[in-house]
Amino acid sequence: MTAPNERPTILLLPGLLCDASVWRAQVEALRPHAHILVPDFSQHDSLEAMARSALAMVEGAIIAVGHSMGARVAMEMMHLEPERIQKLALIDTGIDSRREGEEAKRQVLVDLAYVEGMGVLANRWLPPMVHADRIDDQALLAPMREMVMRATPEQHQRQIQALLNRPNLVPRLADVTCPTLVMVGRQDRWSPLAQHEEMAARIPNAELVVIEDSGHMTLLEQPEQVSNALLRWLGFENKLASARGAARMGS
Repeated sequence: MTAPNERPTILLLPGLLCDASVWRAQVEALRPHAHILVPDFSQHDSLEAMARSALAMVEGAIIAVGHSMGARVAMEMMHLEPERIQKLALIDTGIDSRREGEEAKRQVLVDLAYVEGMGVLANRWLPPMVHADRIDDQALLAPMREMVMRATPEQHQRQIQALLNRPNLVPRLADVTCPTLVMVGRQDRWSPLAQHEEMAARIPNAELVVIEDSGHMTLLEQPEQVSNALLRWLGFENKLASARGAARMGS
């Protein structure tokens, strides 16, 4: 466990075709309070390999915060080394295994990336990921498209393979004993609210937070809401208020 005066370590775990840029707002918000790391999952083709690489980044206790695929990695970290996971946050994710017909649908996008390029893939893949009212919001979509284009068709294929081989997490949820935050965009069309309500109901000591006016990409669609929810849940708001109060008393 983390000593009282020691800064905790938070791993921010990105989703499919995402890199550290999706966590920029949360890094800025959390950095005054904790040691922040964002793993790179671009070279791995299994959730277990991603989880082991994340666990190997540091020693000791970890607060694991994952978005989408990254939340599944966080659950895999919990499965592999539960004693190290101090707290767990699962954002816009799922608990099921491969669905019927899913492999063929995902293969269409894998082939598209190889044949027509990552830009064409981004144009096809990204709009359903955001709030339906923002599918033409270029201020939101342009940086996301640039992020996807920094990836390669090979990375996409590896990460799709990892997702297709994902385990059914339902049997594991009752074994999660650490404080857990389940967070979802209210308008998430990819990983809907009802799915997260089920997750929160199955995990002991879980809290559900709904991010308003957001689709699947909550980190970028509503960064302030996400950051504030994490600060509150982690107790950092209280520390900040105490520090301000002490400063006022000393002035």
